[in-house]
Amino acid sequence: MSAAATLERRFATDLRIAQASRRLEGYAATFASTANLGAFRERITPGAFRDALSGDVLALLDHDAGKVLGRTRTGTLELREDDKGLAFTLDVPDTAAGRDVLALAARGDLGGMSFGFLVPEGGESWDNETRTLNKIDLREISVVSAWPAYEGTEIALRSMDRHNGAHRRARAIKLAEARAWA
Repeated sequence: MSAAATLERRFATDLRIAQASRRLEGYAATFASTANLGAFRERITPGAFRDALSGDVLALLDHDAGKVLGRTRTGTLELREDDKGLAFTLDVPDTAAGRDVLALAARGDLGGMSFGFLVPEGGESWDNETRTLNKIDLREISVVSAWPAYEGTEIALRSMDRHNGAHRRARAIKLAEARAWA
């Protein structure tokens, strides 16, 4: 992995609350779908998270490292890869952020789940406009309170830059036009 690797984030919506406890569970990523990221499509192959599950992965609120909800090292976050995707179980702490998450989950107001990752060298393959992630260096999963802070379009375009710079230029033109209208 190069020193200039960029953390990417993706969004999923499978999230459940165990009513009798302070536990959230669901999927932070799934294998069965292809995400349309604007300039390209992306899919994750089964096994892509396998090597990352032995590391210390954080559970955050809205990708905010100041709002840690759990981590695999302490056992408050459990991750496993199954046939559907990256499953998680999170024991939510009795902190302000944790109480907020549980209250929003109980009301059904959470936006879903997201995950932050790096792509190690050789961890992706391309078929025209579709990127397949074969190996993911997972850094964190996040409970997303509203819509995801989906920097993915810009970040994904930087990742795609080595594949096809034309998309990055087109995106820059669109962003400049949008700023002119703002």
